[in-house]
Amino acid sequence: MKKRIPSAIQLAKNPAWVNTVFTKRAFAILLSATFLVTGCKKDEVEPTNPTNTLTANAGADQEVQVGETVKLDGSASVDTKGAPLTYQWTIATKPAKSTAAVTSATTAKPTFVPDEVGDYELELTVSNANGSSKDKVKIAASVAQPVVLDKNITVKTVLTDRISNPDYADYIVPKSLAVTSELTINPGVVIAFERDTRFDINDGGGLIIAKGTADKKIRFIGVEKTKGYWVGIMIYSGSNANVLENIEVMHAGSRTIISSTKAGMALFGGGKAQIALKNSLFSQNDGYGLLVQEGSLLREFAANTFTKNTEAGIVVDPANVDKLDAASVFTGENGRNVVEIKGYYLREGSDITWGGFKDKTPYRLTGDFAVECGLTLSPGVTIEGARDVVMMINSKGYLIAKGTATDKVTFTGADRTGATWKGLMIYSVNSRNVIENAEISNGGSLAIVSGKKANLALYGGNLSIKNTTISNSGGYGIFVSYSSKLNADASTTNTFKSNAQDNVLLEK
Repeated sequence: MKKRIPSAIQLAKNPAWVNTVFTKRAFAILLSATFLVTGCKKDEVEPTNPTNTLTANAGADQEVQVGETVKLDGSASVDTKGAPLTYQWTIATKPAKSTAAVTSATTAKPTFVPDEVGDYELELTVSNANGSSKDKVKIAASVAQPVVLDKNITVKTVLTDRISNPDYADYIVPKSLAVTSELTINPGVVIAFERDTRFDINDGGGLIIAKGTADKKIRFIGVEKTKGYWVGIMIYSGSNANVLENIEVMHAGSRTIISSTKAGMALFGGGKAQIALKNSLFSQNDGYGLLVQEGSLLREFAANTFTKNTEAGIVVDPANVDKLDAASVFTGENGRNVVEIKGYYLREGSDITWGGFKDKTPYRLTGDFAVECGLTLSPGVTIEGARDVVMMINSKGYLIAKGTATDKVTFTGADRTGATWKGLMIYSVNSRNVIENAEISNGGSLAIVSGKKANLALYGGNLSIKNTTISNSGGYGIFVSYSSKLNADASTTNTFKSNAQDNVLLEK
């Protein structure tokens, strides 16, 4: 029997039919529509992540020396789609004490320097919009064994840089070594000396050419890196080819090297030894850094540094003082931060100028000192006299000591307290003798002449002195013998302080 659709009158008379009829009909329509839609739609594949098209290649494993610059190469890394890559290198593992780091770590070909023995593993990550990829490379760092130098150098010889790390020796010297031929030492070479050994560059054929660079010093050190482990370098050779540049001399002074004196390096005066010395370091020597004997020659001297030596950084004879340059550094934790001058005469010859140093290091006279030529002291120069020492301007010499209002020339005692040195004595009658804008102090430890103590004395001499402070004498400020000539206004144009006796004594 066919069901009849209710009429409008029936629906009006029975509202419950409305919900039933429309609910069933709506469901039927919705179900039919769903089948229609799904029946018309084509099958679709769910999207997936695109395939990574990158492959990192950190290059081949390498075996290198500690201190050697390692060149890494990730340029074989590829993206099959041809898109450019971004590089990032890191050190994944390294020896415990290593502080090595990658230089230019975001490039395809960076570098790094292994600083400890052991294995280094570096990781390369390449990336772009198509993905990323990683690869690792192993670098094994070792140290070659040093060559033993146990025979004198009697033929022309070149020592090469075998190990790039300056903390490791290229050569070991087990016993004292003499050079009687030409020896060239290349940049970066490190020579380590066993206990109490010495290195002699002999005259009569021996010479040394050791020219390092700013980043590849030539080093002469102890096998044990302690002060006073080996004896030092003795230069006997008078060859004008001797040159030392960018070198380091350290840990010497275990025994005296010459004349009962310890030093990192010494120049022998009797054989007229000579050297050109530049940009070099003398440090941690149990004695002086450098000893220059009278009769030897500093052919050139520039930008050298002296630090942490037990005695002064340098002791030099009077004739070589004018070779010292303003830029060299003599003050730096030495036993005495001075330039010591050892020798009695500054002999007759051409006029000489002693300049000041940028680090304000004073000159110290270790014994009585006589000037027999023209000596000019530049503004800022300080001359200290050791105990009871006198500085004399003899009849053949003269003194020009002109400071400025802000940069005085100073004459004083080494102790800087009380009357500790004899003072300054003028014998010269030269009209060029002049002292201006200076300070003279702490003289008069003993009688300087005629039983008199004074900071400054003229004995038959001639001097003009102005704008100078004269103080703390153990006797007179100035003593002038009857035959001497001092500017008439010396008492008023100078300042006198704390002198034990009169400011000026004019003998009549």
